[in-house]
Amino acid sequence: MTLDKTAEVDAALAVLAALHPKKIDLGLERIERVLKALGNPQDRLPPVVHIAGTNGKGSTVSFVRAMAEAGGLKCHVYISPHLVHFRERITVASEEITDTQLLDVLERVRATNAGQPLSFFEATTAAALLAFSESAADVCIIEVGLGGRYDATNVISRPAAVGITPIDMDHAEFLGRDLAGIAREKAGIMKHFVPAAIGKQSDLVNAVLEAEANKLSVKATYFGQDFRAYRQHGRLVYEDENSLMDLPLPALVGQHQIMNAGLAIRIARLMQFSETAIERGLETVTWPARMQNLTKGPFADMVADAGGELWLDGGHNPHAARAVASAMAEMESKTPRPLILITGILANKDTGGFLDAFEGLASAVIGVSITGHSSLAPETLQELAQARGMGGQVANNLTDALQRAINTGQALSRQSPDQPIIAPRILICGSLYLAGQVLKQNG
Repeated sequence: MTLDKTAEVDAALAVLAALHPKKIDLGLERIERVLKALGNPQDRLPPVVHIAGTNGKGSTVSFVRAMAEAGGLKCHVYISPHLVHFRERITVASEEITDTQLLDVLERVRATNAGQPLSFFEATTAAALLAFSESAADVCIIEVGLGGRYDATNVISRPAAVGITPIDMDHAEFLGRDLAGIAREKAGIMKHFVPAAIGKQSDLVNAVLEAEANKLSVKATYFGQDFRAYRQHGRLVYEDENSLMDLPLPALVGQHQIMNAGLAIRIARLMQFSETAIERGLETVTWPARMQNLTKGPFADMVADAGGELWLDGGHNPHAARAVASAMAEMESKTPRPLILITGILANKDTGGFLDAFEGLASAVIGVSITGHSSLAPETLQELAQARGMGGQVANNLTDALQRAINTGQALSRQSPDQPIIAPRILICGSLYLAGQVLKQNG
């Protein structure tokens, strides 16, 4: 890939971003108009798995993809957002889309749209569907961008299977603060008679999803009722009405990934993937910035040289924070270290709720800004941390934050004179945009 191609892609994306004044504007009329003019590529796809939810969508997509590919299938995959390069969003026949392919479909969407209003996500979704329709694959896995019913991906009229990950509060400015209403919107990806696998939910959300499924004669199965997954003796056990599977623990870290894996296994069974493919997929799955242990690159080297650990996670709401905190607490129970958070978070997120999950677990929070995004002031993060009994600091950049975290962890360890100095466990968290910044700078 050349720098010129990168510049061309950036320029093409910028043109599409200028087509609509709102970054997010839910509705299907605009994308349906463009897709119709393009010949309805969404109707020329291999069997589609459509996945919505608040947390765990990306991990579940990654599990399903890994299982499919372990069984020798070629996958189209559409996700959002990307971490470093836009190309990450579109996988064509199990290969990341090339710059040449991407430029071609972006230009055709632009030309077909002829300057009419079209949001950036609608335009890029149309481009992805166009690319998918023109390449052979065995399965197409599509992640909802925001909500469900009026998300641009909900132009798939007949998916092969639907998955809904845990639903909680997020994106309140678009979806509101009524959890039942949010659940109804996410249930909007269900289609008549199409089987649906439902991840672990609250009783309220399960009741809403069941009511929506009944309206559409959907055969829905629910985590904890019709299927379940749990850790036992260092293995993952999966059960449903027809089987009991003894499987390896997933390569992704954390108890929440056991639940995500369980949902993915249910989807894989709906898609008739083999048990061997499911087992191999659990072992080979990868998903950057989801409880990712950074062991290479300048940031990782900096922490390793001090004897510490460096972790990265892009979860950005209280539900995600609780899952990550649980994983950190499990590590702490096995290998105690001072936990230091390096946190940057968008200004429209529930930062207090996010930090609440780490109260009593994290010793300090170091606030950073997120380059190019409207993030909460590091000074505000510092104040919120201090209000929760955690030490608060402000850093100028990620390198400064890492050095502060190392120093703080070592200082905390020295407070116990009879104990050896223990290097910290550092978690960079709060935003996928921050995670992308870390991965780009860490190389």
